[in-house]
Amino acid sequence: MSDDVRGTRPRVNPLAPPGVYAPQEDTELLAGALSDEPVRPGSDVLDVGTGSGALALAAARRGTRVTAVDVSWRAVCATRLNALMAGMPVQVRRGNLFTPVRGRTFDLILANPPYVPAPHGGAGPPRGAARAWDAGHDGRLVLDRICEEAPGLLRPGGVLLLVQSALSGPELTLGHLRTAGLKAAVTRRRHITFGPVLRERERWLRERNLLGPDENREELVVVRAEQPV
Repeated sequence: MSDDVRGTRPRVNPLAPPGVYAPQEDTELLAGALSDEPVRPGSDVLDVGTGSGALALAAARRGTRVTAVDVSWRAVCATRLNALMAGMPVQVRRGNLFTPVRGRTFDLILANPPYVPAPHGGAGPPRGAARAWDAGHDGRLVLDRICEEAPGLLRPGGVLLLVQSALSGPELTLGHLRTAGLKAAVTRRRHITFGPVLRERERWLRERNLLGPDENREELVVVRAEQPV
């Protein structure tokens, strides 16, 4: 893919065939948060919603044991191919969020889920490429599931790193994770220009007061949540 769906082209650029979410500004922001995390070699890392596997590969390069999950067969195949070309031992599984790793726990969970509010949010699950960004009427269709399920997969001292848009309520994410007993905070922010999807929905977002009258950039945030020891 040559253009950013939610912003501009990032530096992270593994192979992303048609139908697979290409690394973009949110991927790069989360990769930066990962680089700041003191992850020890041999740690168990889960990249949920891996897409092209960019974050899984970034974690694997630090000597961690990485499991990457995606509901899309195309994404699974792309990640396997990218891991093979990079010479990185990434275990790739197909499934819906945490279903393929039930019963396992991790030192670090990475998540770049769909988070864009969609006008047709109540008309059923998104299909095709839109599965990578459409997330219900409020953008929280997948975020709420992650907040509910991820804490149970974290070991003591384990960390969840999650990227989302300010349009989909970071304060709700923080509240849910804190209620689950995690220490949670926003650790990174970045403003980006609207990509094609938000430009198309700009009027609808303003009508819902998700965008101010003069607001023309999207804010991305990284939420870091830690399981107490």
